[in-house]
Amino acid sequence: MQTKQVCYLCGRLVNLERHHLYFGANRKPSEKYGLWVWLCPDCHRTGKQAVHRDYQTNLRLKQAGQQAFERTHTREEFMRIFGRNYLEV
Repeated sequence: MQTKQVCYLCGRLVNLERHHLYFGANRKPSEKYGLWVWLCPDCHRTGKQAVHRDYQTNLRLKQAGQQAFERTHTREEFMRIFGRNYLEV
């Protein structure tokens, strides 16, 4: 999803961590289809609205991932691989 190593949410450039948009059984497909982003520690784990702490931030990233996937694949493929449509929540 990203071409530059910069925090996807705030734009910071240092201490970045890789965040897979879909986890568990979907981590490998996330990796395969490039559905991961760089995040700084505040946006990833420690901040009030960090993706691992805030439902809305997490949902927003999952929706962005689905939109990116659907630029080159169908919604049916996304649903088959990831098991859920995050755009209609």
